[in-house]
Amino acid sequence: MRPRPERLRVGVPAVLAFGSNLGDRVATIREALRLLADDPGLRVEAVSRLYETPALKPEGIDEEAPAYLNAVALVNTILDPLALLAAVNQVEDALGRVREERWGDRTIDIDIVDYQGIVADDDPRIVLPHPRAHERAFVLVPWLDVDPDAVLPGYGPVAALAAEATDPVTLYEPGDGNADAGADEDGDA
Repeated sequence: MRPRPERLRVGVPAVLAFGSNLGDRVATIREALRLLADDPGLRVEAVSRLYETPALKPEGIDEEAPAYLNAVALVNTILDPLALLAAVNQVEDALGRVREERWGDRTIDIDIVDYQGIVADDDPRIVLPHPRAHERAFVLVPWLDVDPDAVLPGYGPVAALAAEATDPVTLYEPGDGNADAGADEDGDA
């Protein structure tokens, strides 16, 4: 008996942004990527380098809060936007994310920045594209690592948006006195 052929599943592209400023930030982002890669509903296609940024609060940069590591991943998914949101929330929960304070310090934050170019704000659970992505260098700069020609629906080329963003972003260099362990020599997650 011949094995039954598997059907090819056609997915859609999505962009996920990762941020961590508590604990072993490198290990946490790596584990988040691993857990997402294990989800049968999505495939991680590319991951940016890591970037370090100061904590951004509603009143501006908080120099007292621990700095963030940020990355962006391009994924292909068969999950609809709400199912993808549930998947990333499940990963956040598994990695100890606590949701007590809006824009508070966190072990991990995973945002859906873009989902197949859809522009939608008709569901209070998810707004696409992410409502502040167009002004956040900590999302735009890593995104350019994995897609230099990226366009944020409704806002334009990511390169132009990154050039206008004002939040400071620097390439993460392991061993520069921070407490993170386990980074590759090139800083990749």
